[in-house]
Amino acid sequence: MKTPALAHDGLTRMEVPPDMHTRKAKMHELADAYIALPGGYGTFDELFETITWSQIGHHQKPIGLLNTKNYYAPLLAAIDHAVNEGFIFEEHRDSLCCDSDPKRLLEAMALYEHPHEAVKRWMREE
Repeated sequence: MKTPALAHDGLTRMEVPPDMHTRKAKMHELADAYIALPGGYGTFDELFETITWSQIGHHQKPIGLLNTKNYYAPLLAAIDHAVNEGFIFEEHRDSLCCDSDPKRLLEAMALYEHPHEAVKRWMREE
């Protein structure tokens, strides 16, 4: 469904997939990296699927949060709590780039190194 009110007038191309699964597969195919802007359930769904894919080694692309007005602070606190409780490896937490400034976020993402050893440990391949 195309919602004209949400479509930017300057787009040179717009793809409207039939469902979320197709949308996420296309996003994964085209993306060199992922950045989540403040959003709702759909954003959280895409973000966590992308993080999970990285965690299990399905991709090695950087993932960033544009933390506008500290929007992601509560989510980051919950993720940090999961690290402290032993449900998330610290390397996986550290691989999630976050900044309120777009330029600094992109710079951090450019330095991203995928935590291969944490993936192996998580998948119990060692």
